[in-house]
Amino acid sequence: MPLADPSPVSMWQAYADGHLALALHPSVGGVSGPSRLMSRPGGTKVVLSPVVPDVVGSARRTLEVFDHWKYSLSGWPLGLAAQDGIENLDIPWSQIACIFIGGTTTWKLSQAVKDVVMAAKAMNKWVHAGRVNTPGRFEYFDKMGVDSIDGTGLSRYSHMREKMST
Repeated sequence: MPLADPSPVSMWQAYADGHLALALHPSVGGVSGPSRLMSRPGGTKVVLSPVVPDVVGSARRTLEVFDHWKYSLSGWPLGLAAQDGIENLDIPWSQIACIFIGGTTTWKLSQAVKDVVMAAKAMNKWVHAGRVNTPGRFEYFDKMGVDSIDGTGLSRYSHMREKMST
């Protein structure tokens, strides 16, 4: 599904980051139930894949955290946050439904990310890119073929959304 498709499914995909995984586990932070769900128009709550907690900028540490949390989150179609260096490690493709392109800005703009996205698409995995807050970054990931995006700026500031739609 292209990023430009204005259908409710593409516009309102809910990708919770590690906070959802923490909220689902009662022993962490004392929070019960999913705390970061997005609403589609009409108020329906949607979670496509919770992204397991990650360590920004470190694929190796993120995979360790993934291995720890995946059992606590069994029953959910899990998402893995791709971080710097994941291109040199074994991605647990058979255990995930989606890959969330995280990492540092330099890494996000590298050939390694393009390769990870291409591999994910070849295996029919959903690809989501985070921190997409400019028209240039939107076009970059759209050309790459990602399925959905998010960005704090997009969710908070209407002028940023307006720039994306022009």
